[in-house]
Amino acid sequence: MNKPQDHIFVIFGASGDLTKRKLIPAIYSLFVQNLLPENFALLGVSRTRLDDKTFRKSMKSALQEFRENDDHSREEEFLEYVYYQPIDTENLKDYSILKTRLNELRNEQNTSGNAIYYLSTPPSLYSVIPKNLAAEGLNNQDDGWKRLIIEKPFGNDFDSAEKLRNILFEDWKEDQIFRIDHYLGKETVQNLLVTRFSNGIFEPLWNRNFIHHVEITSAESMGVEGRGGYYDSSGALKDMVQNHLLQIVGLVAMEPPSSLEPRSIRDEILKVFQSLRAIKPDEVNQSAIRGQYLESTVKGEHLHGYRNEKGVNPNSITETYAAIKFYIDNWRWGGIPFYIRTGKRLPTRVSEVVIHFKPTPHFLFKKNGLSDPCNQLIIRIQPDEGILLKFGMKIPGSGFDVQKVNMNFHYSDLATQRIPSAYERLLYDSMNGDSTLFARSEEVMAAWKFLMPVINAWKEDKSIPLYGYPSGTWGPEKADNLIEENNITWRYPCKNLADDGIYCEL
Repeated sequence: MNKPQDHIFVIFGASGDLTKRKLIPAIYSLFVQNLLPENFALLGVSRTRLDDKTFRKSMKSALQEFRENDDHSREEEFLEYVYYQPIDTENLKDYSILKTRLNELRNEQNTSGNAIYYLSTPPSLYSVIPKNLAAEGLNNQDDGWKRLIIEKPFGNDFDSAEKLRNILFEDWKEDQIFRIDHYLGKETVQNLLVTRFSNGIFEPLWNRNFIHHVEITSAESMGVEGRGGYYDSSGALKDMVQNHLLQIVGLVAMEPPSSLEPRSIRDEILKVFQSLRAIKPDEVNQSAIRGQYLESTVKGEHLHGYRNEKGVNPNSITETYAAIKFYIDNWRWGGIPFYIRTGKRLPTRVSEVVIHFKPTPHFLFKKNGLSDPCNQLIIRIQPDEGILLKFGMKIPGSGFDVQKVNMNFHYSDLATQRIPSAYERLLYDSMNGDSTLFARSEEVMAAWKFLMPVINAWKEDKSIPLYGYPSGTWGPEKADNLIEENNITWRYPCKNLADDGIYCEL
């Protein structure tokens, strides 16, 4: 792997939780693997009044608590590259202080003019900080590249996302902006591309002629976990579907790219988003289902209902479960339904893609008068990452009784070396200017445009029900009504991929 060019990595919101839990451990892991530049500096920026020594002490504690790499022998050496500058990020005058400090570090560490600005801040600052950086010329690329990394959410709806995009484009170019989605940093998500396009057995079947429907699930067993205030203004649809899960849809449904260049891959994903069939307002009730978790007792533990969580409005109608059915109107996928669901307080934490193949045209082998279920290809994103193929085999003995069997592969079987965390992979890519796993503005806007009819209907149409579901269950009972055929339901996965259907670990 190539070392990035010399640069300064600036983290805004450096005193926050994300910096401690994810960013600093990920960058340290790159450091011990010798994947940082020869000349490098990390500058934390926040309102909190700290000096370099105090900040380094805090980051050392973070490395010990949230370790991503087993080698902790170089922590002190790494921390020598870490600095801190307190400023009021909303005050333009303070950016001259930041500019002076950056120039000092460049001279001290010989990092040239290259810089990355990571916004680990509240979304309200996503338009403020880039504008203030530009006012001080800190976006100018005459002396080296400048890149901006923005966390989700990119806007709260189509209009706010468009406004933010336009503000950023006043001072920054598209190739300078990296919209980070940690889901795309997962090895198994990236493996979707390899599974599809490096195996000749899949591509001929990957279309409307052989696939019955596609199902994507992202389930969490936890509740809002102290994020009630934020979550109540967002909900499952905005928090998960608009970014993470639609990006996975793009990888599942895209055409083969002409090359592995970032633009070629992102172009094909954008085409998928542009082909999403619009959901009309009067179709929302038949195309989407929302739910909210209720109090329950699971494994002897009493779990609060969503409306009893801290920071949540007692009369909240924010969904903690969302399921949606949609179509991709192009030559490959015409008429094939896609189903997405996500929720909190479900039985287990699991994310997977399930390709349901069409049944055989003539049912030779039946059981109890019914044909066996369709073949399934299950691509497990987390946990127990891997791929599972379900198909029928004859049970030994007389007759032709058929039993479904599993053929599986576990990603850990390939792991002869350490698998990097999602943030480690994405930060490394951003340092190298590789935008393959970062969303472009057109994708973000297309995703918001597609979901706005559902968002607006759930907000304005009081006749659309908000179903309650007990914590620890698979969501509203009505969710199976989205599936078009009566004898087909959602797949109910377990934590384990191995021995699927034989035993279930939750």
